Amino acid sequence: MKSGEMGVMDGFVGWPEDLAARYRATGLWEGVTVGEMVARSARRWPGKVALVHGDERLTYAALLARCRDRAARLAGLGLRPGDLAVMQLPNGIEFVVSYLALNLIGVVPVMALRAHRQAEVRHFLRASGATAYLIPDVVGGFDFRVMASEMQAEFPGLKHVLVAGEPAPGQRALAGLPDAPAPTAGPRPSDVSTMLLSGGTTSLSKLIPRTHDDYVLNARLCGAAAGFSERTVLMAILPLGHNYNLASPGMLGAFYFGGTVVIAQGAGVDDVFALVQRERVTVIAAVVPLITTWLNSPALSAYDHSSLEVVQNGGARLAPELRRRLRGQLGCTPQEIYGTAEGLINMTRLDDPDDLLLESSGAPVCDEDEIMVVDDDGREVADGEAGELVTRGPYTIRGYYNAPDRNAEAFLPGGWYRMGDVVRRSGRYVYTEGRRKDMINRGGEKISCEEIENLILAHPKVKSAVLVGMPDPVFGEKACACVVPRAGETLAFDELIAFLRQRQIASFKLPERLELFGELPVSPVGKILKRELRDTVAEKLARERAAPAA
Repeated sequence: MKSGEMGVMDGFVGWPEDLAARYRATGLWEGVTVGEMVARSARRWPGKVALVHGDERLTYAALLARCRDRAARLAGLGLRPGDLAVMQLPNGIEFVVSYLALNLIGVVPVMALRAHRQAEVRHFLRASGATAYLIPDVVGGFDFRVMASEMQAEFPGLKHVLVAGEPAPGQRALAGLPDAPAPTAGPRPSDVSTMLLSGGTTSLSKLIPRTHDDYVLNARLCGAAAGFSERTVLMAILPLGHNYNLASPGMLGAFYFGGTVVIAQGAGVDDVFALVQRERVTVIAAVVPLITTWLNSPALSAYDHSSLEVVQNGGARLAPELRRRLRGQLGCTPQEIYGTAEGLINMTRLDDPDDLLLESSGAPVCDEDEIMVVDDDGREVADGEAGELVTRGPYTIRGYYNAPDRNAEAFLPGGWYRMGDVVRRSGRYVYTEGRRKDMINRGGEKISCEEIENLILAHPKVKSAVLVGMPDPVFGEKACACVVPRAGETLAFDELIAFLRQRQIASFKLPERLELFGELPVSPVGKILKRELRDTVAEKLARERAAPAA
């Protein structure tokens, strides 16, 4: 960081100073950091339970004390404001403490997900220049320490690998860091708090710099739209490293309003609803596949879910019929949350009339959120017409971190961010219809077609390949690889998957079907007709489902 400048970090694009001054003057930006926000809640509700995971319960006072202790020890290693740290911890108290501790000392966490592997982590380290990497030891049979050792060998600037668990040689245990005095330096509200990850619609994920000012606002606005208060008990099931579960409203939204965060240890009906019953959970943040599974499970009736008031859905649109079923079967209000880690969050309001609550994708959470729906030439279209949603506002970034070429594609003149989604607008409410960019949305996890196509094309038996979405009743869509083999060759599905696994990519990116073609359909100008391929695959799936069982 450069002292005396607003949130300046090499590669960071901030708001114009006149807008920043307005946001500060109107109180949208409160002038507090993420760590100070949690400390403020701890002063107001010191004895209230802030966090529950398994049998461990932390009050706000105890959580803050643990975070401050961890912050001091991390600073004692030499980590300083403006440093970056790739953070790949699973959901749990270690995640919460480490995330807040990094924020307290101004070290910027890059929010990697548990599913990421060498290809993604290597990209995050290279793009961020991170000097620290926080990992678990072994989760789900995968040894993160081995991967971290590979990264240590490749990146000389990676000075610290910190392990929640037993470290490997050359690594240190997070729980065993030496005692150190409280740091004397910390972040400013205008500094970058957190690096989120883009959906990776054109390649590997881009880094999204969120400042303390805008991220506290994000959590506050989303929490208010969700009706959060000190009586809120929020269940976190999805990765806390996702913007949705972290601050939209998520963990930070709950902490802002003095609520309790309960971290689930599984996503099945028994795991979730036994915890709802035990902890009197009031809000669950979920996604389409989970909601579908729960509503179709006979085990649901075995649990007392009378405390449950709201089930939120994010990542992909929840069908109106499923929203009705949430209300009918669980007696709660469905709340749609549609937005982006880059900023803009739209939410249905709990008191919306049914036509909005059950059909729409919500309205922006801030009056200062500017939205337009534009055509391919960037011209605004009339209400009710389909187009791409673009936005700018007090918590929407003005540029990806250190990515000028991507910024030229993703932003229109005047700082308008291109969401990449096709929507229709009715007043301030939006209705999502699809995607402009070429990606697959697998239950909220975004898969870059270009990234996986490039990997498939490296297979020696493959002549050409594209990745398309295929309909799925649970996840919305999954990935299907459409491949033209080289002359005289064929390719089996298991063979393709084994090849891709060797590329060490996240498992959710792997194709879940393979279709072989003699040639791919192309337009008169030679462009592959992906829509035609999607239709072909969808029709084949429909025939298979309709065929009588053997």
